[in-house]
Amino acid sequence: MAWIVPTYKNGRALWRFAENAVAPLRKAKLASVNRTERTIEFINGGVFGIHSADNEDSVRGESFNLVILDEAARISETAWTSAIQPTLADLDGDAILISTPRGRNWFWQEYQRGINDGVHQKSWTAPSSANPNKRIQKAAERAKERVNELTYRQEWLGEFVDAEGLVFRRVQEAAVLDPQEPQEGRQYVAGVDVAASVDFTVVSVLDAESKEMVYMDRFNRVDYPVLIDRLESVYSRYGLTSMVVEANSIGRPVIDELVTRGLNIVPFTTTSATKQTVIQNLQNAFENGLIRVLDEPVLIGELLSFEAKRNASGSFSYSAPSGMHDDCVMSLAIAWHGVSNGGIILWMD
Repeated sequence: MAWIVPTYKNGRALWRFAENAVAPLRKAKLASVNRTERTIEFINGGVFGIHSADNEDSVRGESFNLVILDEAARISETAWTSAIQPTLADLDGDAILISTPRGRNWFWQEYQRGINDGVHQKSWTAPSSANPNKRIQKAAERAKERVNELTYRQEWLGEFVDAEGLVFRRVQEAAVLDPQEPQEGRQYVAGVDVAASVDFTVVSVLDAESKEMVYMDRFNRVDYPVLIDRLESVYSRYGLTSMVVEANSIGRPVIDELVTRGLNIVPFTTTSATKQTVIQNLQNAFENGLIRVLDEPVLIGELLSFEAKRNASGSFSYSAPSGMHDDCVMSLAIAWHGVSNGGIILWMD
C-alpha cells in the first residue's frame, strides 16, 4: 500500500502516526521500519509506504494493491496519470483520492467521473462541520465568520468553486454538444496545438457558420508520421476550409509536411501577445454566449482551471495551473480565432 502526499514535508505527521501505530508490532518482531525510505514491512509480506508526488519517480516500477492520494488536488495530473496509475495495473489495485478542492482541475474531473459512474468509481463530499471531532466543528463555525465566502466554501464546505484568477465563465452553459459528423454544404475550420514531449496534440474543429464545436481529437506520444496522418485524416474527414496550426517548436515541420500534401494550412506563432489576444477573444465568446463546445470532461476541466496573472506592465499572462495541461484550451482558442477571421491570421513579430 502506498500513501502519497504532495511534498516530502506533507508526510511527516502521517509517518509519525504510522510509526507509533506499529510500535507494538515492531516489539513483537511482526514488523520492521525503514525510516530512510519511510516504509513499514510486515511479517506476512505486506508493505506500507509514504511517498511524495514531487518525486514521482520514487513509485515508478512499483506494484500496489491500494494507493491513497492525500490532498490529491495539489498533486500534478502528470504524476497521477503517468506515474501513480500504472502502479495499480499489475495487482488490479484501487485508488482513494482525498482532498480539499482546488478549483476545477483534474481532481474535479475525477470527482465528476465518480458522480457520473457510481459503479467502478464513486465520489463523496462532506463539510468540515460533519467531522465528529468537536474541535474541528467549532473551528468550522469560527471560520465562517472570519474568512471570505469563496475560501470558506472551498476549504470548509469542500465545494468546487471557480477560484479568483480563472479566465472562462459560463463554460458549463456552453458545454452541451455531442460530436457531430461532417454535413454536406457546411464549412469547417480546425485549430491545432502541436505537442512537444509529454503534452498533448489537440485538434478542435468548429463549424464556420454556427461557430459550434463539432469534433476534438487529443493524443500524445505518437510517432511523427502517425501525427501527420492523424491531422490529415481530420482535414479530409471534415473537408476543412483551413487548418490553423501552431508553428512553435515541432509545429513548423508539421506545417511544412501538411502543406507538401496539399492542405490549406495557416501557421500560428504563439507569443505572449498573440496568446493574450486569442485567449481574450475566446473569453469574450464564452462570456457573450457566442460559442458552444463539446461536453467533454478534459476540455471543460482545462477551461475551468485556466488561469490569468496580471504582469507589471498591465498585460496578462495565461497558463494552466502547475502540473496541468492547457492544450485543449489553446487548440480551441486558435480554432475560434480562425473562425472569427475567416481562417486568415496575420501576425507581425
